[in-house]
Amino acid sequence: MNLVEALRRRGLTVAFCESLTAGLAAATLADTPGASHVLRGGLITYATDLKGLLAGVSAHALRTHGPVSAEVAAEMAEGAREVCLADWGVSLTGVAGPEQQDGHPVGEVWIGYAGEGGVETRKLNLRGTRRDIREAAVEEALNGLLTRVEQTALPGR
Repeated sequence: MNLVEALRRRGLTVAFCESLTAGLAAATLADTPGASHVLRGGLITYATDLKGLLAGVSAHALRTHGPVSAEVAAEMAEGAREVCLADWGVSLTGVAGPEQQDGHPVGEVWIGYAGEGGVETRKLNLRGTRRDIREAAVEEALNGLLTRVEQTALPGR
């Protein structure tokens, strides 16, 4: 079952807050027929200050943990969910390269998932070119959301 179908069968929606992927996750989901029924929209917060301005990430989290962290990924996902009025918020933040950023190696990616049951984060250590890292991060984010959505009961059950 694909993600769009899984969300649609459960009457759920999703929104994204993307940094290193700069909208690629939302665009990838939008490539699937029927995406308009489940995709609410998203925030592209490539610049660190936009994580706070658009997604509501706290200055404390940005200052204390930095933009490439579990804490910021969690707040980005929550922010996307709230701002876009979605059932699920998914965030992606990390380092695509070619150089490390603030002590974080190329390929370090954090994905956040915010839903009715709370927020989870997942750390990835990816390899390859900038494009490889960005595409792999999107694939992992979408597959991770599908796993979580499939654990949600179908309506009427």
